[in-house]
Amino acid sequence: MVFLLLSVQSITTVGFLQLFKFLNLIKFRDYNQEEAKKWLPITVFLVAMIYTGSKALQFLPIPVYTIFKNMTIIFIAYGEVLWFGGNVTPMMMVSFGLMTLSSIIAGGNDVSMALGSIFQPYTSSGDINTSITMLGYFWMCFNCVSSAAFVLYMRKRIKLTNFKDFDTVYYNNLLSIPLLIVPSLLLEDWSNENLLINFPPGQRKVRIWAMIFSGASAFGMSYASAWCVRTTSSTTYSMVGSLNKLPIAVSGIVFFGDPATFSNITAIFTGFVAGIVYSFAKAYPSVFLGSRPNSPSVSSASSQSYSDANKYDEKSREP
Repeated sequence: MVFLLLSVQSITTVGFLQLFKFLNLIKFRDYNQEEAKKWLPITVFLVAMIYTGSKALQFLPIPVYTIFKNMTIIFIAYGEVLWFGGNVTPMMMVSFGLMTLSSIIAGGNDVSMALGSIFQPYTSSGDINTSITMLGYFWMCFNCVSSAAFVLYMRKRIKLTNFKDFDTVYYNNLLSIPLLIVPSLLLEDWSNENLLINFPPGQRKVRIWAMIFSGASAFGMSYASAWCVRTTSSTTYSMVGSLNKLPIAVSGIVFFGDPATFSNITAIFTGFVAGIVYSFAKAYPSVFLGSRPNSPSVSSASSQSYSDANKYDEKSREP
């Protein structure tokens, strides 16, 4: 019941925001109908990204799914070129390629099996496997489009509306509540049998508190995501989303007994190299563009966004 869990997370996040505002710990804009209408497409893209991702995972192996998610970074990077006038340097493309290569190395067997299901002879079982795989790629393509649209349009709307970070968190989570509850009621199994499976009597309280705790974590993630998109760029935000899988992979080997195979170690190392290359490309764009460091031609989307954020922070915060 993914949509139910996400609904609880959004409700918990909005609850934390209202509590902190009541205690005068934070400030954010009050709900405005016109602003909500303009922000609604972002929330629709967010829900579409979640749903299509869950559907793609039903038909595709996780490594194949990860490869497509990493390739989405390239779409986002060129989307920033079109919308924000950024640059995609050759070194950035190298980092994108290394990140995708890291996923391919980690899931080599799953990738070869997924490709084999497409090109195998058309037997009766082959037709079924091919149809299932192609259905997974269909959902994956929609997931890539919705993911790129969500990140790019959110940054565009932040720049146009001068939203602060808590404003973004508030509208993202508040507007997503009905868009998550309705699919949960329509698509998920709310029968007594399924509720007993998901919330067994002996663990019911523990699981409910775990969902609330995940909502508290989602509050921190929402704020960090809004801050990252506002002060850096959509591409950097997406790259971080790929890089944060690497410490998880390392912790799995160190703490949870995952096998430390040659392919796993190579994939993790390649991913870290991709992060270093990307960081270097963003920090020293003039080295790869052959222009003066202060030249406007080398100003990336992230530097422009950082400049805009500084201008916004100099203005008085709205009550």
